Amino acid sequence: MKKVNVPYFLWDYDLNEKEVKAGLKSGSDSTRLFLIARILESAKYEDIWRYLTLNEILAVFPRLKLKPPIKNAWEVAFKAWHIVNYSYGKPNATAK
Repeated sequence: MKKVNVPYFLWDYDLNEKEVKAGLKSGSDSTRLFLIARILESAKYEDIWRYLTLNEILAVFPRLKLKPPIKNAWEVAFKAWHIVNYSYGKPNATAK
């Protein structure tokens, strides 16, 4: 039986929104990395922020397996936001 409320960016998995949020909060490291990468690659920009914070993204960004165009787009965004170091959850921002 198909679950209801499956987020559109997980069309090929049988996870509902509650399960996605639980996986992001307390799932295994590999589950969290998978979900974050899928959200960044497949969710609409405005929907990303319903599931993730910028600090959560920055904390794992170097470890995410993202498609090159997506990774590059996020790196451009980090530069535009003056985030110069996003290594493992310790972002350093410089204001201009």
